[in-house]
Amino acid sequence: MSRAIIISGTDTDAGKTVVAAGITLCLSGAHYWKPVQSGTTPSTDTATVKALTGLPDGRFLPEAYYLQEPASPHLSARMEGVEILADRLTLPDVDAPVVVEGAGGLMVPLSEHLLTIDLFARWGRPVLLVARTGLGTINHSLLSIEALRARNIPIGGLIFSGDPHPENERIIPHFANVPVLGRLPRLPSLTPDILRAAVQAYIDMAAIEVLTA
Repeated sequence: MSRAIIISGTDTDAGKTVVAAGITLCLSGAHYWKPVQSGTTPSTDTATVKALTGLPDGRFLPEAYYLQEPASPHLSARMEGVEILADRLTLPDVDAPVVVEGAGGLMVPLSEHLLTIDLFARWGRPVLLVARTGLGTINHSLLSIEALRARNIPIGGLIFSGDPHPENERIIPHFANVPVLGRLPRLPSLTPDILRAAVQAYIDMAAIEVLTA
């Protein structure tokens, strides 16, 4: 049985790549997988997570689709004459936790017939939803949670990213009835040691260990 956990954001630049890197770094033996990479300049998400964690290459699984254009995956694929197929996006057979980072938000299209959230529904693994703390996050977060529930996708928890905003951090779980696993603050710099210390201090890694056991 897969031990994957999926990291998705409420929208672009919600902070999910840094959160995914921190969880990969702090989750014992975890591997990282970005199934669909759309955009390779200035860097890919896999390369970013490698730099943020300092983990060896063997802990990173190759992308199923590696697309050059920094655009929605369905458009990048079309520009390169590729169709993203769900059957090519099966969870890796790895005897270890796998931190899977989605592409953008839940409703990002992978093809004319497949949304990112449809892929998550096929997998049936828990999703950790990364949400910004600032203006607009209430709407984005609650809509994302409703979309996950409408497809019976298990929600592992909500992780906030950014500066503290007590009211947003209170009202979203109040309406959504999902556990909050912490808030990763803005960090003065991003090194493996700083990231590890921040995740251990602010994120409920014990709960994530249970989700990937």
